[in-house]
Amino acid sequence: MREFGYQRADDVSGAVALLAADPDARFLGGGTNLVDLMKTGVERPARLVDVRELPLDAIEETADGGLRIGATVTNSDLAVHPEVRRRYPALTQAVLAGASGQLRNMATVGGNLLQRTRCGYFTDLSKPCNKRAPGSGCSAVTGEHHNHAVLGASDHCVAVHPSDMGVALTAFDAVVGYETLDGPGELPLADFYLPVGDTPHRETALPAGALITGVTLPPAPVAARSRYRKVRERASYAFAIGSVAAALDVEDGVVREARLAFG
Repeated sequence: MREFGYQRADDVSGAVALLAADPDARFLGGGTNLVDLMKTGVERPARLVDVRELPLDAIEETADGGLRIGATVTNSDLAVHPEVRRRYPALTQAVLAGASGQLRNMATVGGNLLQRTRCGYFTDLSKPCNKRAPGSGCSAVTGEHHNHAVLGASDHCVAVHPSDMGVALTAFDAVVGYETLDGPGELPLADFYLPVGDTPHRETALPAGALITGVTLPPAPVAARSRYRKVRERASYAFAIGSVAAALDVEDGVVREARLAFG
């Protein structure tokens, strides 16, 4: 592993400034994905800016009756929060369907949305990968593409995003809040992930150097009757072959509203 510096951020603006001062720095939340990638050499940050202690670990009701989830809320705390379980049960189910209990205790909401693909070629530095090294090729197109994309792929990349949480959040029109040197901004989760196209290394629409500060769920009565279902090769601790977050608002036998998001 490459030697790296470490600095703990005291506030959001300070964290953004620290990253802006060092183009080879990375934000560190729970580290459940970043540290693994550092071990394999895929990520080689010169400095880690620890954001775990920032005051972003609350789940609060918004003025219009939605919920705001801080970026450093752990997956475990998100899944068991009573208002999440009552208003957005598919989100609870999605979070509990991902990883293991130990990982959920460490992983954060912001980090979950920004995790990288688990494609074996992406993590193998001896193999070409357009996501890791743009222009080098995609080994999975003609190689082992088990559990890779059925929809939304291109000739340049067939990897998939591994988040279960992201599928449920998309179904409920979640909005990602972030901070940059220019101030705060928002981005609907439906627009957060970029199409693969011929630039698979560009994964999100976040501005450069942005720090995710939270995710806002608007009030959605339909979400109270929602479910998350995930097909996988074993009963737990496995990524989805396919998944769906579904919600229905039924009144007098008539479907008033339906939500579907696929992973």
